Amino acid sequence: MLACGVPLLLSAQQELREQALKIVRSVPVLDGHNDLPDALRERGGLDSFDLGKAQPGFHTDLKRMDAGGLTAQFWAAYVPVTTMDGPPGPKAYALEQIDLIHRMCRRYPGFKMALTAGDVERNYSSGYTSCLIGIEGGHAIEGSLATLKEFFDLGVRYITLTHWRTTDWADAATDSARYDGLSPLGETVIAEMNRLGILVDLSHVSDATMSDALRLSRAPVIFSHSSARALSNHVRNVPDSILERVAANKGIVMVNFNPPFISEQARLHDVKRDSVVRELRAAGADSAAVRDSLQAWNRRAPRAALTEVADHIDHIRRVAGADNVGLGSDFDGITAVPRGLEDVSKFPDLVAELLRRGWTRPNLVKLLSGNILRVMRQAEAIAKR
Repeated sequence: MLACGVPLLLSAQQELREQALKIVRSVPVLDGHNDLPDALRERGGLDSFDLGKAQPGFHTDLKRMDAGGLTAQFWAAYVPVTTMDGPPGPKAYALEQIDLIHRMCRRYPGFKMALTAGDVERNYSSGYTSCLIGIEGGHAIEGSLATLKEFFDLGVRYITLTHWRTTDWADAATDSARYDGLSPLGETVIAEMNRLGILVDLSHVSDATMSDALRLSRAPVIFSHSSARALSNHVRNVPDSILERVAANKGIVMVNFNPPFISEQARLHDVKRDSVVRELRAAGADSAAVRDSLQAWNRRAPRAALTEVADHIDHIRRVAGADNVGLGSDFDGITAVPRGLEDVSKFPDLVAELLRRGWTRPNLVKLLSGNILRVMRQAEAIAKR
């Protein structure tokens, strides 16, 4: 019986994947967050790599994007928080990242810039992959509303309000609170983002900042790369109380693939590892000993799995609704990946798992791009008003 059952199981899995491929080939697939621009910068720059060829050192290249059906990407103009401490400064770094994204989009004939939801749909219909820009780190504006307008004019369509550190106007999830959410300047920034049509991205911010932004924003908010805190208790994830408010706001949570955000076991392993590293440093251990310990802990880290990513998607759908969930992989910004979601070619495998769980085609279309395109349209309409 077992020998007969295995081929039947494989056949069922293959059929699900073929169905998934048909779906991802029939609609735009839009990922909310990919850090390839900064990965390229860190490893020699745009001219050092040909993305038209296989790039096993990255999670992303053109062939794997095509294999995964990925036809629209928010490229992250990531701005390290260390730029807050000195030159080149956050704004200059952001401008360099934005320029790299524009040059990357011009370099490859299959890419085309997109500024609106309509652009994404037109590009898809014409056979192009859309390049969109999001700034990761609100410190990039250096407290200036004029800089917000400058970034908008350069094509930026979302800004993550903070990164790992609290800014002059918003509390981060992973830093000390200064304002219990947003400062008065932060409230003005939200209003100006609404006026311009820049999406308010709440990945990386504290719960209080999430709450303030949801109260103030007239446009739907996004979480460009966050997951569900009920399943992995990481401060970067979204608690159920906020998921319910995202639904009322008509916003979207785009699920992150980073293992500690997906697997509670992986998160606890990282907590223990970081504690051990702190103890070694406090005891005066040299840098080589600390490095060796860190590497040993990383080798033993439990891996998250594709099925756990699907669990987060299912949970957000249950709490916030099928209209309020999307995909924000964080590829090329994460050092580990879930088993089965190793790179951008694997989106059909995730869709196949959701089909196995009973997801309908209409809800999968919403997940893949329908929800984020609707959010973009609403933000555009509010900006026009």
